[in-house]
Amino acid sequence: MYNPSMAKAKTTVYVDEDVLRAARVWAARKDMRDSELFEQALRSFLGFDLLDRIAQRNADVDPDLADSVVAEEISAHRRHSR
Repeated sequence: MYNPSMAKAKTTVYVDEDVLRAARVWAARKDMRDSELFEQALRSFLGFDLLDRIAQRNADVDPDLADSVVAEEISAHRRHSR
């Protein structure tokens, strides 16, 4: 589950200037730091937000089983989306 106090790693990425500008404007309107927006976007794209929502709703489900099922579903979705 996402923990904002988790260790962070610094990285450099290159994105289109228009995309970066729009992301910064969006983050500023939501009173967020750029890094928070980028992390949320990546977590969503990678399916981590889905894992967090499932964990919150199914606290009594075996976490290893839940992770396995979600990973399988994400893989199936990505194969289908290609």
